[in-house]
Amino acid sequence: MSDDLILSVVMGSRAYGLETDGSDTDRRGVFVAPTAAFWRLDKPPTHRDGPLPEQFSWEVERFCTLGLDANPTILECLWSPIVEVITPAGRRLRDLRGAFVSARAQRSFAGYAEDQFRRLDPAAPKWKQAMHMMRLLLSGLHLVRHGEPLVQVGPYRERLLAVKRGEVPWAEVDAWRAALSAELTAAPCVLPDRPDRERVEDFLVGVRKEFL
Repeated sequence: MSDDLILSVVMGSRAYGLETDGSDTDRRGVFVAPTAAFWRLDKPPTHRDGPLPEQFSWEVERFCTLGLDANPTILECLWSPIVEVITPAGRRLRDLRGAFVSARAQRSFAGYAEDQFRRLDPAAPKWKQAMHMMRLLLSGLHLVRHGEPLVQVGPYRERLLAVKRGEVPWAEVDAWRAALSAELTAAPCVLPDRPDRERVEDFLVGVRKEFL
């Protein structure tokens, strides 16, 4: 693992409880570029791949910006049940996760799922993509109702895996999608209208000072 990582979690099927034999281990992380690197004309990267297979990390500022916009992947990273690396700064970030959630998630989760749906061909669906579309809708619905995304799918595991295997007719998948989309759009939302940008910014400033 890189020395500048403050948080690294497992995502994908192993975090969702959808792993099968041969599943990859997808890792997502947050790194901090040295503060002085931002004084140069060429800024540090906002993200990077590796060094491990199936690993992707965001620079902390980019991570925070995406989180404030209710990016589903970022929010689910903050609630991943499998944490492999966490520093004091990473722990502060995890403890801050409630500051990122807002009613924007109702639109972002629905929008991401709708985008996946538009890319599916009913005549020859990519069933794994269809499964993750359903999982995203379930996660978003849980978030707006309970204040946190549904990462571990629990009782939905077998039904979702049946979708992945192509055992559920497309019409049934589409009907389930439409029902969940309607629920997500209409569900009473327990989340605040806006994220707590000030708390997130205070965290970021503190990290920048720490890495000066």
